[in-house]
Amino acid sequence: MARKPRIHYPGAVYHVMLRGNGGADVFFADADRYRFFLLLQQGIERFGFRVHAYCLMSNHIHLALQVGKIPLSRIMQNLSFRYTQWINWRTKRHGHLFQGRYKAVLVEEDEYLLQLVAYLHLNPLRAGMVESPADYRWSGHRAYMGQEQIPWLSCDAVLSRFAKKIKPARRLFTEFVLSQKGLGHRKEFHGAGCKDARIFGEDSFLNEVLQQAEEVPLQRSDLGETLKLVSGYFNRDVGELRLPGQSQNLSKLRAFAAWAVLDYSDATLADLGRWLDRDSSSLSSAVRRLREKAKSDDQLRSDMNALKEQLAKFAALQA
Repeated sequence: MARKPRIHYPGAVYHVMLRGNGGADVFFADADRYRFFLLLQQGIERFGFRVHAYCLMSNHIHLALQVGKIPLSRIMQNLSFRYTQWINWRTKRHGHLFQGRYKAVLVEEDEYLLQLVAYLHLNPLRAGMVESPADYRWSGHRAYMGQEQIPWLSCDAVLSRFAKKIKPARRLFTEFVLSQKGLGHRKEFHGAGCKDARIFGEDSFLNEVLQQAEEVPLQRSDLGETLKLVSGYFNRDVGELRLPGQSQNLSKLRAFAAWAVLDYSDATLADLGRWLDRDSSSLSSAVRRLREKAKSDDQLRSDMNALKEQLAKFAALQA
């Protein structure tokens, strides 16, 4: 059965989960967690999303993330790819860090955001790691309580629902989180037991979301389609991308292919790297150089805009 498309609309709130490949760890030192925080902050600045809560465990990650105009798929592809690059560089390892694609459940904000934040903050307690959520360093709970400053964490949307003033809001929030301790594992936040495994909310919310989603272009191009669009735009054959050599024309074609895959495709640079038999980090560097050069090259900017329109048109036609 074909996988259902991701649901996107501006303002959507998701419970996002990333798990280590085969259950392996994804954090090996505090430096890794701080790097993940940095990448989150950079992603917020670039893609305009909000993080309402997070919890970093040793072999998996939980986020309560609210998107703007940029779809969650693009945000998570960028975050997971860049973090994997960091780990592979720092630990001299290769290959996949995460277990397939991230999992995301769309959560009804009005009814369940507070519960989702509490659920994430209580994750270390359910795992038997600490006795109080305030004892765990790698969730946002201490920031909510005012014990830490995390500028990129959006606490106001939750705290403002408890009280107008910050001190009583923090006290009531803490009491609310502790009141949720006895609920244990909540399968609905993982999509289990829901009418649609992608969505957790009341029936009215489910119906509204599904109707709204029908109007949203959800189907982005896969690797083959993306490469056809890029090579066709430059009047080149797709097979030329795999030719040996580093001529200027071939390098430019590969850079555009990598840029299109990274920003506008359901595929990843790792997928492209395997198809080209090239390292994904070199493809990432090519994209970075292309973007930098386009700042002062009118023709490159024109080509990028034209290709962006073609990729968007493809997505709209598939919706």
